[in-house]
Amino acid sequence: MELQVNGHRAYAYTGGKPFDAAKPTVVFIHGVLNDHSVWILQSRWFAHHGWNVLAVDLPGHCRSEGAPPASVEAAADFVLALLDAAGVARAALVGHSFGSLIALEAAARAPDRVTHLALVGTAYPMAVSPALLESSLNAPQKAIDMVNVFSHSMLAPPPSSLGPGTWLMGGSRALMRRVLASNTAVNVFHTGFKACNDYAGGEAAMEKVRCPVLFLLGGADQMTPPRATKALRDKAPGARMVTVKAGHALMSEAPDAVLFALRDFLS
Repeated sequence: MELQVNGHRAYAYTGGKPFDAAKPTVVFIHGVLNDHSVWILQSRWFAHHGWNVLAVDLPGHCRSEGAPPASVEAAADFVLALLDAAGVARAALVGHSFGSLIALEAAARAPDRVTHLALVGTAYPMAVSPALLESSLNAPQKAIDMVNVFSHSMLAPPPSSLGPGTWLMGGSRALMRRVLASNTAVNVFHTGFKACNDYAGGEAAMEKVRCPVLFLLGGADQMTPPRATKALRDKAPGARMVTVKAGHALMSEAPDAVLFALRDFLS
């Protein structure tokens, strides 16, 4: 599905079902150097079980035009403008990593428009090491290799993800290279990492959230370890927390567990 958002074409995967603004809507927001495809299992399940799905490509990434968001706040404004363009008054937001900060900020900016907030593989502050920041700018292929080592706790996924024999690290590396190559004008890798590192509004944002909150975390996550959610969890005492057996790439390493946690949360 393509929409005009802030004067640019924006792409959102609908899970193989026609979009119907009368149905409940869930928006899936990817992380740095990813696209809508990281939500393939979860987005298709919801689309085939009574939900509208908008699994977006962020601006400047793959099939979406426009400048890549240089801040979490700018990306949150894009998500709210996307809802306007789709004619959606209220939606559930599900974000992974960078996308979790975007979802959080959007829920704080428009609390009356967000029905549920799921923060997947999140942390706050989401500090990025100086070595990774520098490499993402000056040696992005090296940084892609580093991120994939840190993001995965296994080599092959269970069958419910992409099928037996799939090489998780190789597939993720290929996706990141493709997303990086999709924008020759701006380094979306460094732009996204810097936006994560610079974001300082997480605790203030969480205080403004008025909907149910889920922390969905990977127990073996080295990029955003579960303990790094304490600052946000302290501001959301009624939040639910689910930890699955996975690293940072938990949608592919624990696809069923992630799906079931989101299903139970949104039902």
